[in-house]
Amino acid sequence: MASGSDRNPIIIGGLPSQVPDFDPEETQEWLDSLDAAVDERGRERARYLMLRLIERAREKRVAVPEMRSTDYVNTIPTRAEPFFPGNEEIERKILNATRWNAAVMVSRAQRPGIGVGGHIATFASSASLYDVGFNHFFRGKDEGDGGDQVFFQGHASPGIYARAYMLDRLSEQNLDGFRQEKSKAPYGLSSYPHPRLMPDFWEFPTVSMGLGPIGAIYQARMNRYMHARGIADTSKSHVWAFLGDGEMDEPESLGQLTIAAREGLDNLTFVVNCNLQRLDGPVRGNGKVIQELESVFRGAGWNVIKLIWDRSWDPLLAQDRDGILVNKMNTTPDGQFQTYATESGAYIRDHFFGDDQRLRAMVEGMTDDQILHLGRGGHDHRKIYAAFKAAVEHTGQPTVILAKTVKGWTLGPNFEGRNATHQMKKLTVDDLKRFRDRLHLPIPDKELESGAPPYYHPGRDSEEIQYMHDRRKGLGGYVPTRVLRARPLALPDDKTYATVKKGSGQQSIATTMAFVRLLKDLMRDKEIGRRFVLIAPDEYRTFGMDSFFPSAKIYNPLGQQYESVDRELLLAYKESPTGQMLHDGISEAGCTASLIAAGSAYATHGEPLIPVYVFYSMFGFQRTGDQFWQMADQLARGFVLGATAGRTTLTGEGLQHADGHSQLLASTNPGCVAYDPAFGFEIAHIVKDGLRRMYGPDSEDVFYYLTVYNEPIQHPAEPDDVDVDGILKGVYRFSEGTSGSIPAQILASGVAVPWAVEAQRILAEEWDVRADVWSATSWNELRREAVEVERHNLLHPEEEQRVPYVTRKFSGAQGPFVAVSDWMRSVPDQIARWVPGPYQSLGADGFGFADTRGAARRFFHIDAQSVVLAVLTELAKEGKVDRSALKQAIDRYQLLDVASADPGAAGGDA
Repeated sequence: MASGSDRNPIIIGGLPSQVPDFDPEETQEWLDSLDAAVDERGRERARYLMLRLIERAREKRVAVPEMRSTDYVNTIPTRAEPFFPGNEEIERKILNATRWNAAVMVSRAQRPGIGVGGHIATFASSASLYDVGFNHFFRGKDEGDGGDQVFFQGHASPGIYARAYMLDRLSEQNLDGFRQEKSKAPYGLSSYPHPRLMPDFWEFPTVSMGLGPIGAIYQARMNRYMHARGIADTSKSHVWAFLGDGEMDEPESLGQLTIAAREGLDNLTFVVNCNLQRLDGPVRGNGKVIQELESVFRGAGWNVIKLIWDRSWDPLLAQDRDGILVNKMNTTPDGQFQTYATESGAYIRDHFFGDDQRLRAMVEGMTDDQILHLGRGGHDHRKIYAAFKAAVEHTGQPTVILAKTVKGWTLGPNFEGRNATHQMKKLTVDDLKRFRDRLHLPIPDKELESGAPPYYHPGRDSEEIQYMHDRRKGLGGYVPTRVLRARPLALPDDKTYATVKKGSGQQSIATTMAFVRLLKDLMRDKEIGRRFVLIAPDEYRTFGMDSFFPSAKIYNPLGQQYESVDRELLLAYKESPTGQMLHDGISEAGCTASLIAAGSAYATHGEPLIPVYVFYSMFGFQRTGDQFWQMADQLARGFVLGATAGRTTLTGEGLQHADGHSQLLASTNPGCVAYDPAFGFEIAHIVKDGLRRMYGPDSEDVFYYLTVYNEPIQHPAEPDDVDVDGILKGVYRFSEGTSGSIPAQILASGVAVPWAVEAQRILAEEWDVRADVWSATSWNELRREAVEVERHNLLHPEEEQRVPYVTRKFSGAQGPFVAVSDWMRSVPDQIARWVPGPYQSLGADGFGFADTRGAARRFFHIDAQSVVLAVLTELAKEGKVDRSALKQAIDRYQLLDVASADPGAAGGDA
């Protein structure tokens, strides 16, 4: 063992920080050699030697630190570039036509009387990246599998439409319907990738920045999950995500990189289009975004391929023996490179090459025009092909390609690299002529000078079009394409739901536990049990779902390589490569991305999965609401459980966990069917109907949101005459009043139904009021149906006018009506206008806080005694009780004293 003085501390990222020196004399020889290299050949030469040594060390499997950032040059050297298998001349003609049609489509959409705009510059910068992908890499679905999954950058959609037009997948009429989905129906095209609006074309909605990257990561992971569990063979599927460098500012873009590296998702490639510009200006004007992103991705464990310079730089780099050119590239900030994209060759000669004699000498033999056309790698088909090929062949890690481009490339001096490029939508006649000439298209001036500029198609029998069809045929079909191959599932019979319908007897359980009991029975079903995908953000034990650990197990592609600390317990933590449960850590965004990937598997891979995502209710629609819109856009299906719902139910946790509004947020999402059930038998019918609607013969593109609670109550057995239709449509009479002479109606949902029943008893025994209690299982669905009825009546005045369900349901009930829930009043107020009588709501408006459940409900005046007061108040307005009764009730129940309320069961734990 070396002595302490011989154990020299060496800082090595990710490696031991103390390495013994067994041969100090040899060490000194190596150090002397390095010193000599620096002294005799210079720092650049010494640096090169060090890099070669590191490269050789890796080849010999010697552990050395990972470099976080490399020189500002292409990762793949010219000597290592593979043979390019395509016909570059034909591909250039195809791309030129596609560029033209994309720009003309947007320009025509901006014509007078339309003015819907569009984005030209993003596709102009990334067109070559897509073209190489379409011609050589993106797999279609014709072979019967899911093909590749391509997440297209939203603002590049005009280019994808333009290519589809060339292939006769879209018509000129379609292109002229860009951003006019209703007025030009059925030919209208959505602004951005949007499966709900174009369900046979787009697969993934990506324009909500940051959601494309995280969605792609979890799609790649879902592919591996499905393969590991034997549900679908996804071994050939590769996930591509085309992103912008400005988009990488979004937290979701980079927040989940480590899971892709940790699980070795080498079926995933990010292509970041680094045109160095955001919407209004440079991404990193004073810095270098490619270098920054390289460090981030390398640090997260990704394989990084930088694609910076095109082939015109190769001779110059070959001359750069002393590293002066590379040093200039390394030290020039992005803002200056953007300026070079807009300036002349003479300017570049003076400002880039001009400050060092050695640099000036490199370009002495070049004209200003040749210097001007020293290009960026993201526009060079051969360089792109090399990067893509290296990405798909790399194993063990996900890959990111950082491709440098020019925003607005080929669009002319008024567009290329300009800060305002993103907002520019219209090409002038002069712009069009320059653009046409740049692309070498045979379009005469007169067609550009009169009316809207024409589209260009080389002809169906042209070599370009035949080449495109041949390439797509060889790659398994057209992309993008969304195909539905999934067959309806054989759904469980009524026996599966029998246990939860029996109630809980003398045992008190929360509705969360009632759902978990039902889920356990559903997962035992021989037909659909294996299709359930359980998802939770590090909270399975919180929701009592640890009972699934031993049987379903937690998915981990590496299995469990340790002895669990609780291994001797019945409900021990258990990981498996074929596990059914997705434990995505403390990441609601990651869980929701898993939910979307699983919920759309019926289309992506033709194999339905039934995701069940359970989370702290507060952290659902509030924290990841944008992703739930993405879920609706992607036509994903499944169950979303807002556990620990309500503003006063998880009171010990305080404001941050007090959800009194997610039902309202859910009501804004047209793809979401939201329920607030009170009892197990209601949950049974809702889940059964949800499975039918989402996975039955006439499947619908919706997802279900159920808010369930952590407060234990005794669940009644299902009544013999249960109103199933009422449960599903949103309201049914749970308890008919049998005592008292003054009629009233109490509507309640979720955890508030027991308060309503208690209020019913007090009103009958103490105030001679006979109140019916109605369980409002879905305020949202009641409103949605009523709005649809009103819309129909508005447009069909000659027909018999329809009556909303909620109005018909209460037509025989004698008011007044008092609604109560653990939500803010806006939730039950959704149906107020359609209730046939005086209507008053109680709700938990305002911020939550930590206290007992009883104190919180007394504070918000939603407890049973407050419901009594509300009913009496409405009756007093009608003259059915004396107003003096109101003060009596306030005093009797001490409604002004929060501390006087029965604290109820503990409410601090989930």
